[in-house]
Amino acid sequence: MLDLERLRALHSVATYGSVSAAADVLHVTTSAVSQQLAKLERETGQKLLERNGRGVRLTDAAELLVAHAERILSLVEQAQADLEAHRGSVVGQLTVASFPTAIRGLMPAALRSLRSDHPDLRVLLREEDPMRSMPLVLRGDFDMAVVQDWNNEPLPLTEGLHKGVICEDVADVALPAGHDLAGRDTIDLKELAGDPWISSSSDSICCDWLLRTLRAIDSEPRIDHQAYEFATQLSLVAAGLGNIILPRLGRCDVPPGVAIVPLSAPLSRRVYAVWREEAARRPAIRAAVTALRAAIPAGGGEEAATRVI
Repeated sequence: MLDLERLRALHSVATYGSVSAAADVLHVTTSAVSQQLAKLERETGQKLLERNGRGVRLTDAAELLVAHAERILSLVEQAQADLEAHRGSVVGQLTVASFPTAIRGLMPAALRSLRSDHPDLRVLLREEDPMRSMPLVLRGDFDMAVVQDWNNEPLPLTEGLHKGVICEDVADVALPAGHDLAGRDTIDLKELAGDPWISSSSDSICCDWLLRTLRAIDSEPRIDHQAYEFATQLSLVAAGLGNIILPRLGRCDVPPGVAIVPLSAPLSRRVYAVWREEAARRPAIRAAVTALRAAIPAGGGEEAATRVI
């Protein structure tokens, strides 16, 4: 009989490329993973790893076993989800990754509601950029992620993941109060061509989106300053250092010296929860999505999605 945890260790080595990386993901020592693999080799009577320079590579026998392990681990997760669904109780542990704005704007109220309504559910929250969080959900590091896309750039959903819409979040432009267009009722984005901009870090989904959006209106972006939090970006705007695109869910206290002006051709982002197909029946997933939708602040997301998962 093949041991499930030893199969999980082999699958992790195959997925993450090394014994040490697998150990990090499994939250055990490198020695523990090596011992599990040695025991699996004895159980199967097959050599599973071979030296490859400073690392290791999987043998043909290991590749065959990994294909089976992937299906077995998927079935185990489905069985766990089905048991939770059959019991109908929101229990156990739910690990959630979320982008910073949703952590500030949605998570406190959602987590408070979950703790009150489902005291046997433990939620563990971590901050991650959507570009990282979806792969982490797919490989099992998180049960669910809260991510975003924009109306001019939809989010491609990776095979193996499901999603539920949380809200629609309209964005405005934040300008220095002394800007020539600061007093307008609305602004066309093209009118800001050539202006300096402030954005999050260059490896984030928000910065990538801003670059493509500005280039789409024939404006080569001039991003002079980068800061991840909207509160910090607004301080830079107040100092007259550039403009930002500011989603309403991300709007904190607007400091003096900043003018918020709607766009004449509105930009909005949709906020989603995503989870693995195998976990779709977990009551904890459904409860978390319901709590997130109920947590939308007045004046934040324009409207809650009505899609039922």
